Amino acid sequence: MRRLAATWAKKRMPDVGEVAATRVALLELRDERRQVQEGYELLDEKRVMLATEILRELRAHDIAQTALDRLWPEAREALAGAVEIHGFEDLTVEPPCLLDTVLLRQAERSFLGLRLAEASLDAAPCIPASLPVRGTPELKRCASAFRQLTGELVAQAARAASLRRLIEEFRRTERRARALENVLLPEIDHSLKFIEEQLDAVDQEEAVRVRNAARGR
Repeated sequence: MRRLAATWAKKRMPDVGEVAATRVALLELRDERRQVQEGYELLDEKRVMLATEILRELRAHDIAQTALDRLWPEAREALAGAVEIHGFEDLTVEPPCLLDTVLLRQAERSFLGLRLAEASLDAAPCIPASLPVRGTPELKRCASAFRQLTGELVAQAARAASLRRLIEEFRRTERRARALENVLLPEIDHSLKFIEEQLDAVDQEEAVRVRNAARGR
């Protein structure tokens, strides 16, 4: 579908003056218009499908962003609580929770030939790089809050990448569809009208000659 539509979008009709006003040319041009119309309809259908998928992804993105907007303040609050108990300097010497044991799950799904990304982090427990200096509830709460936030950010990043691909493809499809609808199809219709008018004129001249010939007998 993409190859056909791109071919018609790039094609340029000859000037009216270059069109041969013959019945063969008329039939060929009508067939060409039918093919271009089919290409436009395919592009238009693809455009609608892309717009529908973009709206679906946007809704999922907005829902995830709402969750992120809630997790950010919770993570900051947990960090502030840990700093209040231990102080910033003592907090920085605590061993971090490693992400080495966390499995990053990546997947792709195909939509109209596009590869859309999906990603998530396994909800594995926090495993410090070494024994914690102080294993207080505030530290555990802080680590858990930022770990949950990280997982949501990974999934949201994949959604954003998929949205960018969908939007870019929609723009390309929109340009091609508009080229067919606003440029190529009107040019073909103009050429068809020119040929039909020329053929009608030839037919009228022929009819006049036949009548004149009949009167002269």
